[in-house]
Amino acid sequence: MRVDERPGATTITADAYVLEVRANPPRAVLADPDGLIWTHLSLLASVARTDDADETYSVAPPRVDATDDDGVVVVVEQTSTAWEHKEVRLACREGALELTVTVRGHGRLGDVTVLGGRAVLPNGAAGTFRSAIEFASVYSPTPSEPVQVVRPAHSAVVLGVVGDALPGRLHAVFSPPPLCLVLGRAAATGPTQVPAGDWLRLAVRAGAAELRFTELTYESVDGGFSLRLDYDGHTRVDGEFTTPPLVIAPAADPLQALADHRRELVDAGLAPAGPAHPAAAWWREPIFCGWGAQCARAPFGPASHPYRLADLAPAVVPPGVAIGPDLARQDVYDELLAHLDGAGVRPGTIVLDDRWQARYGLGEPDPERWPDLRAWIADRHRDGQRVLLWWKAWDPDGVPAAECVRDPGGRPVAVDPGNPAYRERLAAIVRFLVSAEGLDADGVKVDFTQRAPAGRLLVAAPADDGGPGPWGIAALHVLLATMYDALKAAKPDALMITHTPHPAFGDVCDMVRLNDVLERDPTAALVPVADQLRFRHDVVRATMPGHLVDTDQWPMPDRAQWRAYVEAQADLGVPALYYAERMDRSGEELGPEDLALVARTWERYRARIAGAGGR
Repeated sequence: MRVDERPGATTITADAYVLEVRANPPRAVLADPDGLIWTHLSLLASVARTDDADETYSVAPPRVDATDDDGVVVVVEQTSTAWEHKEVRLACREGALELTVTVRGHGRLGDVTVLGGRAVLPNGAAGTFRSAIEFASVYSPTPSEPVQVVRPAHSAVVLGVVGDALPGRLHAVFSPPPLCLVLGRAAATGPTQVPAGDWLRLAVRAGAAELRFTELTYESVDGGFSLRLDYDGHTRVDGEFTTPPLVIAPAADPLQALADHRRELVDAGLAPAGPAHPAAAWWREPIFCGWGAQCARAPFGPASHPYRLADLAPAVVPPGVAIGPDLARQDVYDELLAHLDGAGVRPGTIVLDDRWQARYGLGEPDPERWPDLRAWIADRHRDGQRVLLWWKAWDPDGVPAAECVRDPGGRPVAVDPGNPAYRERLAAIVRFLVSAEGLDADGVKVDFTQRAPAGRLLVAAPADDGGPGPWGIAALHVLLATMYDALKAAKPDALMITHTPHPAFGDVCDMVRLNDVLERDPTAALVPVADQLRFRHDVVRATMPGHLVDTDQWPMPDRAQWRAYVEAQADLGVPALYYAERMDRSGEELGPEDLALVARTWERYRARIAGAGGR
């Protein structure tokens, strides 16, 4: 590494990049080894407190110091309205840059902005400053709608654990995804196309416990961008706080960037090297999940994206009309399984989906829908099948308010993983679900991890030191670890499926599901299902290569797309079937030839895994 000084600038030349540090405004111009600029990295930052926006009003000239690891570090000290001291540090090593922000003082964290922030500069320029967009695109490792894996650099990206199906909130289909964005030189020509060319990785290098924010947002305005971490007021600083390191490094392509991100986390002891438990042979058996079939039987199943008012389902479902969750019943599942069996389709694993339980938060079977769920599971065991129970994460239904995250009026918003009483309750529920003394199910399929609580107004249990308990991504890891540990203690070969392909979550799941299928690209054209799920599979393989993949299968736009995906599933993971009689969105019937297709693909899949020794 070479450092060259000249008036007003310092140039740092490494094997993988060239960096020119300038003072006004404070920035580091990042280029590839040939000098082609990627971006002007802003060396400003804002670490907002809940009671102060944090504006910088004095900036010292960037200082370049030597480090102990043959690199150098660029330090920019800043005078802040919110903190006694603030500095941005950009550590420069041969293969990568690493940016952190350190503050000293007292307060609760709000939004933390890096690669930009609010400031008043000596020349009078004021307001929000950002890093420069000199690249064409940004790759997002999480599914969202419109479907656009590589989107224009001027589009926003959100990675986190807050979302649902409402507009602007579909980015949490993976929750959490890897916190790794990849900037590209070239623009994509299709919704799942990844162009060739050079790439630059931006990744948060931190273990689960440090991820106390709910979302990481890539925000772009005009020709600039910054990254914002939403701490929601649930992290208290008493002394010194340093942001999780942001690694900036060249990459051959986005999947290699994700693999590099995982490797760095594993090497630093921030993520497990692989699954916590070896895979049982039965985990690889084809899955039947009843949710799609439940929706297909309901008169108000999920329609495709409506364009006219007449296409909307009723705002209030008429009394006595069953909707999808109402059909998670023993008689319905018996009929569906008998229908499949008659067509030669025999799943090894059956998922009882939403809503087999009387109350989401308590895990007790609804006696009207499942008069004797334990006996029903025992019958499946006698037939050589396993049963998983769908679990809605975060839902407080039935849980005492004292064990929940609450709004200012005391209303439970979500269960509270930071509350020891709730963790004890959750562990007992999981033991009941899978132990021989309880229902004797074979595991859980965890859904809705994206419904994490978010908001500065929310109240949760304090930590042992009196400060805020776990929050954001960190709180979700605590929640899932509680479930996972209880599950394995009760039944070591029980299976836990999640949709959490962040490498640090490799110790709290056995299988990663690809989750719900989306529909359209930015032009409103339908995106082929197999293309969408192949992208997701590639993300999981890069970030959690040792874990099995549940290929999922809902919702399907029509029978033709469903058939195409049935044939593709065996190459993407464990085949999952969601339909038995008809499609829910198009209303098309599934005939004998359709179920015969499932039977053939499952037969070939089973022969293949048997030949591979169950791998």
